Amino acid sequence: MKKFSRLLVVVLAVSMILALAACGESDKDKTFTVGICQLAPHPALDQATQGFIDALTEALGDKVTFDKQNAGGEPANCTTIVDGFISEKVDLILANATASLTAAASATDTIPILGTAITNYGVALNLDTTEDKVLGGNISGTSDLAPLDQQAAMIQELFPDAKTVGLIYCSAEPNSVYQVETIKGYLEGMGYTCTNFAFTDVNDLPSVTQSACDASDVLYIPTDNTAADNTETIANIVLPAKKPVVAGEEGICKGCGVATLSISYYELGQITGRMAADILNGKAKVSETAIAFDTTLDKMYNAANCEALGITMPEGYTAIAD
Repeated sequence: MKKFSRLLVVVLAVSMILALAACGESDKDKTFTVGICQLAPHPALDQATQGFIDALTEALGDKVTFDKQNAGGEPANCTTIVDGFISEKVDLILANATASLTAAASATDTIPILGTAITNYGVALNLDTTEDKVLGGNISGTSDLAPLDQQAAMIQELFPDAKTVGLIYCSAEPNSVYQVETIKGYLEGMGYTCTNFAFTDVNDLPSVTQSACDASDVLYIPTDNTAADNTETIANIVLPAKKPVVAGEEGICKGCGVATLSISYYELGQITGRMAADILNGKAKVSETAIAFDTTLDKMYNAANCEALGITMPEGYTAIAD
């Protein structure tokens, strides 16, 4: 009887070892598919996507494949793209920009979703709070919000004699509305008179920009996706009007601005990619992952536009590379 018991113990032990080995082999060989929905093709979002792909590939190698799709600036296309990811049964969705995030959030509550280039998750998802923290559920990600008080201070540093600031943004982008209302409070506290100039889409962007030029000494554009996708249109109006634009991020500044206090969107994507690796590997749960930020900020300027407007930048600003 004792021999039988010892034999049974040995058999069970061997069985457990083999089961664990099989499980380990299964986990080792497991592969993942990640769907990427990017709202529009412009530099900031492109850099965030590339940073994400590079970081996740570095972490998982050939264990991960990507289905990268671009909505071409049309929010409705985000829904179609995300629905395709769900049919494909992807393991994780990267939602690049607010419209991509809201489409993904509406489509699934089970597939992990990581946002990037999202200014404020509470505003984007219509939550009761505007604090970016652990959201719970199946959503987390990274925020591209640079300190708006410091951007307001930049306007004061560069244009202390200006009286009026025109705030140009797309009214269809909730995160742009949030940024404009927030920085407006800081600027008005500094003594500036601020006026909102909201456009609904690219069709009324030229007329709204012209109105802003006519009524303002300085212009401010937040991290607005529609503006970022149409900087040439804006530049063709603000430069002849001799009106400087302080921008919320490097890509807009490079297209039509003179200065920005900007995060690195590539680094933001890298942070998101590392978050994705931990979630896919089972090291972290998306429901317990806090919203993350790129804390590295750079004062940057557009040398060509500054020259065209006769603006000399103070020390501490780095020229944006061509």
